[in-house]
Amino acid sequence: MMFLNQTNPTKLKKLRSILLLFQEQPSYSYSYTQKSNYVDVKMKWKKDSFYDSIEIIHESPQLKPLISLKNCIANEPDGSIPISAVSKRGFELGVPIKVTRFLRQYPSVFEEFIGPNYNLPWFRLTSEAVNLDREERAMYEDQRLDLNVRLKKLILMSKEKKLPLKIIQGLQWYLGLPDDFLQNREVNLDGTFKFVEMEGLCGLAVDSDERMLSVIQRNALQRGVNSDGSSLPLSLPLFPSKGLRLKRKISSWLDEFQNLPYVSPYEDSSHLDPNSDVSEKRVVGVLHELLSLFVDHSAERKKLLYLRTHLGLPQKFYKAFERHPHMFYLSLRNKTCTAILKEAYSDDSTMETHPILEVRKKYIRLMKKSEMILKKSRQKQQYVKLGNVSSNMEMDSEAGEKTRAAL
Repeated sequence: MMFLNQTNPTKLKKLRSILLLFQEQPSYSYSYTQKSNYVDVKMKWKKDSFYDSIEIIHESPQLKPLISLKNCIANEPDGSIPISAVSKRGFELGVPIKVTRFLRQYPSVFEEFIGPNYNLPWFRLTSEAVNLDREERAMYEDQRLDLNVRLKKLILMSKEKKLPLKIIQGLQWYLGLPDDFLQNREVNLDGTFKFVEMEGLCGLAVDSDERMLSVIQRNALQRGVNSDGSSLPLSLPLFPSKGLRLKRKISSWLDEFQNLPYVSPYEDSSHLDPNSDVSEKRVVGVLHELLSLFVDHSAERKKLLYLRTHLGLPQKFYKAFERHPHMFYLSLRNKTCTAILKEAYSDDSTMETHPILEVRKKYIRLMKKSEMILKKSRQKQQYVKLGNVSSNMEMDSEAGEKTRAAL
């Protein structure tokens, strides 16, 4: 006050105007309209051993090519193939190493034998693998309607209600679709699906007026919240990892973020300001719905990049995984980055386990039996080698004794 009294009247008037301006402005403003500014929040990634040890997710890089090779054998009339039938199809089938070596890694699934001609190696399924293949095919018959709905929802999330066939094929494993699902179109796809041309590529479109509800909207209805209208402030499901604490500023931002309008992934979002928190909440909602459609609720992050333009996502939409660690976990196992929906693996989750996951778990258990078979085989080989060495030593000893006796 002494400083203000000693200042000349002109400067004092300007100073009071500046102070008044700062008093009228809040230190940090949030708005529920799309005009709200994008808040650049940075979260620190924290390793979580629980999500890094989910077997059904992290065994997929080996399980996927194994099932593809199993299908190649099971689809043959006599249930067996020569190695030449698949030896050059490694890239197509997603096999990470030489096909012959891969097949021999899993003797609990693939049985090797000498073929009828030229002594070439042939492979057939073990009895356990045959029974599991039969169970898998029956499950796909029961779940055909569910698989149709999952594929339909994925396409209806796109801006033009159509997606290139190439992109859909790259996501078949995540959607739970069998390898030949799109090949048997008349059997597997209902009348709402249409094959179209997309800039020289074959695409799949959905012609339907059916209104889709997202998982978040459906859960809100079950809680008694009316989510029938668009852009309601529905909160997103949060599942913090143990020991993950947010700074007060970030926590306050998250509370405000939860109260922003929720725009369904199946609604038009072209009117949203891409630089607003409302738009970011729409991006998070799209990623939540996308991972909800996938049977194991996870996907390699790079696989989702191909969907960016079709789903109307911003250039760096993948940053949403990092900014929302209460919803998503990024696992760095298997030399890749896998996005996992935390809600699906929480004790409080309302998401049901898809029947195909139970079948895949049985395949993983069968795969692991190979370790014991290979171990016993190595021990047997070592025993035979030791026996041969011992026999040779005895023969050398006897020959030495005879030579000394002759002398």
